Amino acid sequence: MTTVRIWFTKTGEASYISLLDLQRVMQRSIKRSGIPVWYTMGFNPHIYMTFANPLPLGQESLMESVDVKTELEPVPLEDWRQALDRVMPLGIKVTRVTLPKYKAEKISFARYLLRMPLNAQASVDAYNQLESAVIQKKTKRGHKEIDLKQALPRIETEQKENELQAELLLTAGEGNNLNPSLWLNFMQEHCGLNPTDVSVLRTALLLEDQTDFR
Repeated sequence: MTTVRIWFTKTGEASYISLLDLQRVMQRSIKRSGIPVWYTMGFNPHIYMTFANPLPLGQESLMESVDVKTELEPVPLEDWRQALDRVMPLGIKVTRVTLPKYKAEKISFARYLLRMPLNAQASVDAYNQLESAVIQKKTKRGHKEIDLKQALPRIETEQKENELQAELLLTAGEGNNLNPSLWLNFMQEHCGLNPTDVSVLRTALLLEDQTDFR
């Protein structure tokens, strides 16, 4: 049995597809593509799929992946990519198909690009002047108090044409996942920034040494 990793982007309207619906989209697309994947056993067999670090609704990504299994050897990776990309819905593009080098639990960081209007600079400046930015993060065991300043002591922005851009590097992975939505919620409550004015794009998934997850 061989594990195969399907890499894809999720942009535009596809960013509003929930994880549950994304699972359905992938199930249907894999079936339509005709690639020979492995199904789980039992009364209700389904395609084995494991998504790495899925995103909240509304966030775009250039770095999404799902693992499937196959009994086929060797796996024609480029043929699979082309077959899958032909049947994907608008906003989802299969960029490559690989044999995985690392398991998803090795993901330690994620990099994001935030784009916001020029008038958001005042809100960013207000955040940068704060000594602490304490939030309540929901976990499986309840709520955990986190100071965002420990992860994001300062937000550096760059003006490009008619917008501001900021790059965030946040911890990711099981049990230690910080998402830009936490910062945006804090900014709305304390610094007057409207989260709907900010677009979030994940650009990388990284290992502990900040090399690429593959």
